[in-house]
Amino acid sequence: MEQIISSQRNFFNTHQTKDLAFRVAQLDKLSQLLKTNQEALDEAIYADFKKSKFENSVTEMALLFNDIEEAKKKIWKWARKQKVKTNLTNFPAKSYIISEPLGVCLVIGAWNYPYQLSLAPVIAAIAAGNTIILKPSELPSRTSAIMAKLINNNFDSSFLKVIEGGVDETTELLKQKFDKIFFTGSTKVGKIIYKAAAENLTPVTLEMGGKSPTFVTEDANLKMTVKRLVWAKFLNAGQTCIAPDYIMVDKKIENKFIEILKAEISEADYSFENGNYLQIINEDNFERLASMINQDNVCFGGSLKKSERYIQPTVLKDVTFEDDVMQEEIFGPILPVIPYNTIDEAITKVNSLTRPLSCYVFTSSSKIKKKIFKEISFGGGAVNEAVMHITNPHLPFGGVGHSGMGNYHGKAGFDTFTHYKSILDKPTWLELPLKYGPYSEMKLKFLRWVMKF
Repeated sequence: MEQIISSQRNFFNTHQTKDLAFRVAQLDKLSQLLKTNQEALDEAIYADFKKSKFENSVTEMALLFNDIEEAKKKIWKWARKQKVKTNLTNFPAKSYIISEPLGVCLVIGAWNYPYQLSLAPVIAAIAAGNTIILKPSELPSRTSAIMAKLINNNFDSSFLKVIEGGVDETTELLKQKFDKIFFTGSTKVGKIIYKAAAENLTPVTLEMGGKSPTFVTEDANLKMTVKRLVWAKFLNAGQTCIAPDYIMVDKKIENKFIEILKAEISEADYSFENGNYLQIINEDNFERLASMINQDNVCFGGSLKKSERYIQPTVLKDVTFEDDVMQEEIFGPILPVIPYNTIDEAITKVNSLTRPLSCYVFTSSSKIKKKIFKEISFGGGAVNEAVMHITNPHLPFGGVGHSGMGNYHGKAGFDTFTHYKSILDKPTWLELPLKYGPYSEMKLKFLRWVMKF
């Protein structure tokens, strides 16, 4: 690992990655690599947890290709020198900001969207001109292996390298000196990453999770609300960091909402055979999720098959914030529905938990929408939609507090892997004597007039 990092640092110091044409060429290469090996990528992710070709295309590959095209198209604008105003105190001079890559970067991917959450930050790091070591999650072992094979066989390791492994390999990587660490995963592991990075004063971006709330108000379009919520919640079998974690629904429409919810899930017919449902990633997560299901609260679903790592889409009612299912992020196909009497009561309950990665509001009331956005802190979200905000490259994606720090996607991703140098460029043909001694009352008065204090 030390040799690889040293090799990457030496290559970075040749300044080749600072050339924009070089960056575009690497992005083109990655895009072509993914396209020509689509079948192998599909097979690997299906073997890991039965993710179909359709879902792999929609939720992983499409986002990556969009990221690459966005970066290729706009990298020239993102990287150019930015002119800014110069204040009167520095007259005559000009001021500008120059972007530069940070250096050698470590990207640690997550298992739930193993291609997208590993390669999206890699794309941003390439666009910004860095060298990268990618450590994908070891849980989906086939996707980790195929990424390692494709990248390591086609890219110079001094520029881009995949290192596979588990806790031991990650621990060893974290002992090394990087110029940036980008992590996607749980808050628990994020704290470990942050602590290790502090030893070398390495800047970090942490993309984590949390219990993302969804509000459904009395005046919401229930049919469309439920349709969008069911898709967003049970996509990837609920193993999505920005999935609606639980529903806060106006008590007046609770029963009607639940009936429509049950009908929509039934109509969607989630199954491995249909290719629209996934396995739970491993037995440990299966057991964790199974322990959250109190059969007394089940109003739909609740069926479990450990041998297949299958948990039926499950809806829970009569849930309180004290129940086990509300003590941690669910990260699975279990949906608690909690009624509220007033929106103030609902907001207070949500704010009793740590700040979430996402928040969704289904309502026709602009007043309620504004109130929720004003009074609840969260990473990002949507109105009358869920999850889809991640597909807009113009919206920076990231958390706040326990759900993360820093953001990426589009220009925000370029910024995450970039340092901006501020430059004051001053000629020598004129110099005002104000700042030089000897000082005088007249100079002081003039200085205060110029600086307006």
